[in-house]
This record gives sequence, structure tokens and C-alpha cells, in this order.
Amino acid sequence: MKNIQIPDNAETFKSELGTYWFDETGILKSLSNNTRRTLENTGRNFELVRKISGGQKVCHMVYLVNSPKPDKATLRYVAQELPGVYKAMAIISKSGLGKIVMNIIFRLNPPTIPMKTFADEDEAIEWLKGYL
Repeated sequence: MKNIQIPDNAETFKSELGTYWFDETGILKSLSNNTRRTLENTGRNFELVRKISGGQKVCHMVYLVNSPKPDKATLRYVAQELPGVYKAMAIISKSGLGKIVMNIIFRLNPPTIPMKTFADEDEAIEWLKGYL
């Protein structure tokens, strides 16, 4: 995967968990930070996304980095909150291992919104456009 370049003209929004911006198609993109997800910081992050999206559900493409695994309570909270915030989520993983791990997690805990991992950014955008 190429290095992520946030467009110079994009308005960015930062949280403890990452940096967010909208692309020209209306897809919310984010570059995640290597931070353990907790109930507290995940809740603040969902509030940020609700604020920047004007309370509308959006399609989200996240550039994933390795971060410590969240606890079960945080995972349950994320699964509960996702449908109220996002229409669909594409996850871009730098490593083949990251993609394999995400696919295993999806099999064990089916996502509550359409969610798919990609190595290719263009494929992810095309998939997300089907949910705009």
C-alpha cells in the first residue's frame, strides 16, 4: 500500500484514535493511530464522527495500523454503535496478515454493517460507492 497522503485542501479532524477527512465523493477517510481502543476514547471518537458528519450516516474507509486489541466490552460497544454512524466500512490493511486477522474476526463476530478488508484503495472506494 502506498503512503497515505491527506489532501492539502482537505479539512481534517483529529481524535486520539486517528485523523479524519472527507474525500471528493463524500467518503469519510481516516488514518488510525496505534492506540488501544477503550470505551472512553471510542465513545469520544464516535461523537466526533457524528459531529463532522452532521449526524448523518457515512461510508468510511479506514487505513488500519497495528494497535493493541480492545477488550470485549469495547468490541461490543463498537458493534452496537457502528450501525448508527456508518453505512459501510472499508478497511485498508498494509499487511496480508492484517487482512487475514480481520477476516477471522469477521467470521467469529459478524459485523453489524457492511464491512470488508482491502489491500487496494481503489477497490475499496469502488465498493463503498455502492453504499453512498
